[in-house]
Amino acid sequence: MSNGSTFPPHRRLRGTVLMALAALVVVGFGGWLALRSSGGDGGEPARAGQPAPSPSRPAGDAPGDGESRGDGGARGGDRTTGPGGPGHGQAEPRPHSGLEGRTVVLDPGHNLRNRDHGRQIAQLVDIGNGRKECDTTGTATEDGYAEASFTLDVARRARALLERQGVKVVLTHDDDRPYGPCVDERAAIGNRAHADAAVSIHADGSGIGDRGFHVILPARVTAGRADTSRIVGPSRQLGERLAGQFRAATGSAPSNYLGDGNGLDVRSDLGGLNLSGVPKVFLECGNMRDPKDAAQLTDAQWREKAARGITKGITDFLTL
Repeated sequence: MSNGSTFPPHRRLRGTVLMALAALVVVGFGGWLALRSSGGDGGEPARAGQPAPSPSRPAGDAPGDGESRGDGGARGGDRTTGPGGPGHGQAEPRPHSGLEGRTVVLDPGHNLRNRDHGRQIAQLVDIGNGRKECDTTGTATEDGYAEASFTLDVARRARALLERQGVKVVLTHDDDRPYGPCVDERAAIGNRAHADAAVSIHADGSGIGDRGFHVILPARVTAGRADTSRIVGPSRQLGERLAGQFRAATGSAPSNYLGDGNGLDVRSDLGGLNLSGVPKVFLECGNMRDPKDAAQLTDAQWREKAARGITKGITDFLTL
């Protein structure tokens, strides 16, 4: 070239090219062997953050119960959600195969609009062994937090938890009625749904110093339209599990003013129980007229715990 440099002879150039090609072949073959070794039996290599597949089990499964899976879930337990997710960081119930296809009726006690329909809710309805008002307004805390607001909030929370486990949930009302429904219709809703369990959610209105929750069980009533003979036994089973799980979830003690300290009470004067043809109980979650109980009932985090206790009590009963 004009700068005085010269090209190598033709034979020397061809030898250099052949040596370079041979080196590339050796490197490529070595890389292929390494890749095949890391990929097991020809499958894709494990993704970051996930365990490599084992020849003895499908990819993604973890050995034994309780060990974490690669997708961030938990095998054999509940998944914990982060802030702002369901339960605000509490353990979220996982779907349960034994609950799919089961039906639960949640009955939020009273209706916030009952107070505007005094004449309608005062009308008497047949409860089998007598007649009783269609419904009442319910009670409220000293600060005006209505029982009807409390019961609907807890029922909605419990519905969401139950549905995530595959349960079909029917609410007797969902802020979609002008008043009621009447106590006899509340029972009829559960009967028409052929519910596997029904829970009527309430809060009591007793005196200051009366504290704690209690579960009301149906008495044996065979009069008129009422016949609880077939549901007394299973309703007690439902009530016992509900009481135990509600106490565990909320930390609340059983009522100190009703029953014998186990949180269970039996009554024959409630149309919602007398006319039920499916296992059913009432849950009085606390006393709205006592300041200490009221502080819990008005706390959204406590209501979430209450919903979880209700959910666990129901699912325990359904999987007996």
